[in-house]
Amino acid sequence: MNKLTISLSPHIHSSGSIDRCMWNVVIAMMPALAVAIWTFGLPALWVTLVSVTACLLTEWLITRYMLHRPSTLTNGSALITGILLAFNLPSILPLWMVVIGAIIAIGIGKMSFGGLGCNIWNPALVGRVFLLLSFPAAMTTWPSGVESGFDATTGASQQADASSGATLLTHLNAGDTSLADYNLLDMATGNINGSLGEVGGIAILIGLAYLLLTKTITWHIPTAVIASAALFSWAFGGNPLLDIFAGGLLLGAVFMATDYVTSPMTHKGQLIFGAMIGLITIIIRRYGAYPEGMSFAILLMNSFVPLINRYCRPTIFGEKERRAQA
Repeated sequence: MNKLTISLSPHIHSSGSIDRCMWNVVIAMMPALAVAIWTFGLPALWVTLVSVTACLLTEWLITRYMLHRPSTLTNGSALITGILLAFNLPSILPLWMVVIGAIIAIGIGKMSFGGLGCNIWNPALVGRVFLLLSFPAAMTTWPSGVESGFDATTGASQQADASSGATLLTHLNAGDTSLADYNLLDMATGNINGSLGEVGGIAILIGLAYLLLTKTITWHIPTAVIASAALFSWAFGGNPLLDIFAGGLLLGAVFMATDYVTSPMTHKGQLIFGAMIGLITIIIRRYGAYPEGMSFAILLMNSFVPLINRYCRPTIFGEKERRAQA
């Protein structure tokens, strides 16, 4: 016999839903996707389409034939994972590697935990890190003929960077951090090299504005990540602007660290979460073996989310009065 469980009032009614939040995120990513296609051309489109298709197909197969549940593709979460995975890949990555990354992202990063709402780590980053550790050469080979964001008249030569496929983080790790050595406008508008989602800082910030206006996310995590990264970049002798716009810091701060499932529930916890991501990212960039630390920083802090939620719980309603009476 089924029992109907009714919670006590008050009841909060809202037009928000999982589907609406997910599709808002998809809409917010469109400017960044457009800049990536404009910068890298059709290869960027193919990487994105293959990543999205593989993610959708993997989730559908697992849901139907292993979990025996109704399809969950309409909520948009698998689509988001596919786009985010593509944003973390070079446009010239072999498509069969893209498929492997998508299968790992959905199959291991998401569905092995039970599906949406149950995963511990961000699925797209699970796929990205798996590919980075398995195929490091392919994951750090960038398309030639794309500018690096450096001014050809000062510092490193744009022409040399375009022929070798260098990225801004290449120069960052070499100690080329002078503001005069790179073109901030190129960094902001997508005229730089890197993964699909690492280009076009302005496009990512437009997506952030949309997410904030639609109240899909709050300002706490993106602000904490960016502010922390800027602070510790300056403290470690780096250039805050270069660290913010180079690599995937903006992408991670806006679209991946803010994932509902793998981020803290309270605003205080979100500020701690974001600040630690910024710190860890800068430490890895300065002293780690990999030029980019954003993915590892987010995954590491994902692991601490249960602990953060435990120690940043809000006061229970009526708890203050009970303590006062005691």
